[in-house]
Amino acid sequence: MNSASKALRQRIPRAKLCAWDDAMRAEDPLAALRRQESTRIPALLPIRHQRMRSDPFAFLRGSAAIAASDFAALRVTGLRAQLCGDAHLLNFGTFTTPKNELVFDIVNFDETLPGPWEWDMLRLCSSIVVFAASVGIRSDRAADAVIAAAQAYREAMNAYAQLDPLAIWYDRVEIDPRIAEDRAMHSVAAMLSPALAAPNLRTPRFVDRPPLFRRLRHADERVELAHGILRSYRASLPEEFRTLFDRYHNVDMALNVVGVGSVGSLCLVVLLLAETERPLILQIKEAQRSVLERPIGLSRFAHHGERVVVGERLMQATSDPFLGWSNDGDRDFYVRRLRDLNGSLDTTGTRAPTLIRYAHLCARALARAHARSGEPRAIGGYLGNSAEYEEAMLRFALAYGVRCERDYSAFVAACARGEFALEE
Repeated sequence: MNSASKALRQRIPRAKLCAWDDAMRAEDPLAALRRQESTRIPALLPIRHQRMRSDPFAFLRGSAAIAASDFAALRVTGLRAQLCGDAHLLNFGTFTTPKNELVFDIVNFDETLPGPWEWDMLRLCSSIVVFAASVGIRSDRAADAVIAAAQAYREAMNAYAQLDPLAIWYDRVEIDPRIAEDRAMHSVAAMLSPALAAPNLRTPRFVDRPPLFRRLRHADERVELAHGILRSYRASLPEEFRTLFDRYHNVDMALNVVGVGSVGSLCLVVLLLAETERPLILQIKEAQRSVLERPIGLSRFAHHGERVVVGERLMQATSDPFLGWSNDGDRDFYVRRLRDLNGSLDTTGTRAPTLIRYAHLCARALARAHARSGEPRAIGGYLGNSAEYEEAMLRFALAYGVRCERDYSAFVAACARGEFALEE
């Protein structure tokens, strides 16, 4: 252990890292939600509220603004990295690379911003506890999953501390075959495939699946909006990928309501074809201010689409060649490919052994992403080889998991009072 690591441990003992107390809270959680929703599409907010009301884990998925406000009060090391910003369990998953290789990584970067590396791990560990309770996994097994995640992060960061930057940059998280083949994994791509129409058509089209998936007719003003976004987006691509993009032409578009935390921001999908029959589907997603900007400070990027794209390229081991950004004059967007075989954790069929393996993978992916952008030697030196860090993460996750349950109850009560609109 070098002198800097020793001094950092003396200033912030690992046993006291990120200790949570409800008295630290500086902002009412429901006020944080209202503040975030003030820039969302009002007509879509009842869908967001309905989804968040379904169970505490769904509420947690929509509560990144609450977490960001709370985490700002915690004692951290001061070491920074590029953050996912919303590193809960379902923002990780498997997808295929352009070379048709299956990889595991972070898959959502809407909130990405440089900040304290601890915040991503706090979000992950607290989501493990809340998720486990929502699917009936015993609390002691949930604790095992948190320990597995924290240990995986510590060991991976210590390993990265011994590597040169180029080796870290090209490293990937290998897929555990038990995870990739587990029935507790579901395919996100499979959820979209029924929206591709019928084989008897010469050219594939989207099919309406209202109210969450609506095909856009030519008269819809959002069709022209999407065309304008794609024209501007092309300029954000590296030149070689502009050539690739130009081989495709648009054949259909749809409005798609996705996720929980994202509901209320505009999301479109575009179906494109080239000479072959295999379609390319691009997602156009509105990029708003990161929830981390309020506690950390403004992004150095004036364009939030660019903020998301740069963060994803920095953190993800295999970049999407179609990743780019655009705007319509008033709103920022990023564009990405909806990748094949995109899979994540099933929220209904997971058992404790799968959760433990999955938590380990998520933390390993976070460590790799943080090592690419942060200070692996400093972080690894601070974490060391003892279990103090794992125990600190567990104490936080258990305490904050209780806090999330209480916030969820307050939200449900507010919905009952009519303070948050619900679907009729």
